[in-house]
Amino acid sequence: MRVVEGSAFVAVPLAGMTLAQMGAEVIRFDRIGGGLDAKRWPVAPDGQSLFWQGLNKGKKSIAVDMKSPEGRELVTRIVTAPGDDAGLFLTNLRVRGWMDYDTLSRHREDLIMVALTGDRHGRPQVDYTVNPALGIPHMTGPVDGDPVAHALPAWDIAAGNMVVSALLAAERYRLRTGQGQDVEFSLKDAAAATIGHLGMIAEAQLTGQSRPKAGNALFGAYGQDFVCADGQWVMIIGLTDRQWSGIVKATETGEAMAALEAEAGLSLRAEGNRWALRDRITGILNDWFAARPMAEVAQVCDSFGLTWSPFRTMPEALRDDSDLGPDNPMFEMMHHPGVGSYPVPGSPMNFSAFDRQSPVAAPMLGQHSEEILAEVAGLDGGEIARLFDKGIVAQSAEPGQRNAA
Repeated sequence: MRVVEGSAFVAVPLAGMTLAQMGAEVIRFDRIGGGLDAKRWPVAPDGQSLFWQGLNKGKKSIAVDMKSPEGRELVTRIVTAPGDDAGLFLTNLRVRGWMDYDTLSRHREDLIMVALTGDRHGRPQVDYTVNPALGIPHMTGPVDGDPVAHALPAWDIAAGNMVVSALLAAERYRLRTGQGQDVEFSLKDAAAATIGHLGMIAEAQLTGQSRPKAGNALFGAYGQDFVCADGQWVMIIGLTDRQWSGIVKATETGEAMAALEAEAGLSLRAEGNRWALRDRITGILNDWFAARPMAEVAQVCDSFGLTWSPFRTMPEALRDDSDLGPDNPMFEMMHHPGVGSYPVPGSPMNFSAFDRQSPVAAPMLGQHSEEILAEVAGLDGGEIARLFDKGIVAQSAEPGQRNAA
């Protein structure tokens, strides 16, 4: 399928990239000079956006002067180009008038458009405003600490994958009926739905209270961070009965845990009881971790099949975790001119019908302008040259050159 994307931020670019890594032809259009995220951090030492390179892998790029009527007409032609596997449009930058569904569908009746908004009222929102608005920072961070916003844009990620699901569902409907449709939802609703599914809304409604901050403790069961003898930190999880019994056996704390059960009158086989008694459980386990260096803790945890992890910085994870490098078939080392080499992920999914696809570097802005104008918009060489001469469409600084793999 051919998917056209007009986007910024995280969710919709992530959706387009996900589709590209599953085999779709994804065309991203931007304004000349780059869109809102063309230079977004993190950046390489030379200033190139690693954010752009990460979220636009495998796409084609065209840069258009969308302030001009001719540029808008070109975008319309690209979005609504004919073909059974075309007419699929993703955006979070919908412009009322020339780039809304009613207008675009006049050029292609079976157009499918998935539009992500900020909130359902049409107000702008991003992950870093939705998260505090819904109360998550008051559940996050040290006990008795200030609200803590997370570094991971979780709602953007959830919404981006919802965009993929919405497009594929609408495309399936079109295959059955021949009818296109306009699919719209908001980032805030994606987040609100998710916390509702997780029981958080019901919890707040029925108790009238916010879930308390608990540091790194696992809510509703047992999970806790510990400091080893060499000062390194580990996280260990006792969510299921098997995980919990493994912790007790590995740390040889069966007698102490049995005494705690007898004193409290609660069975630690129940997840909720482990949560209620978490501080006392941690008091029992602390000495075991504090007496052993990380290497010994790791050996014991692995030998007992525990669910655990060391705490690492990102550079430490890159150095020590083979899942973040070329040992993992999802990753390939790629060289980016002017930037350097680093591991680049392809799709995390394995399909039995075809081999895993290698990741493809993000395009330079406008790299595929000429190709798209010819093959999608249907323009001849003279028309294309005129558009370049007039500055309606921009070519990349180095036409035809791809980032080398």
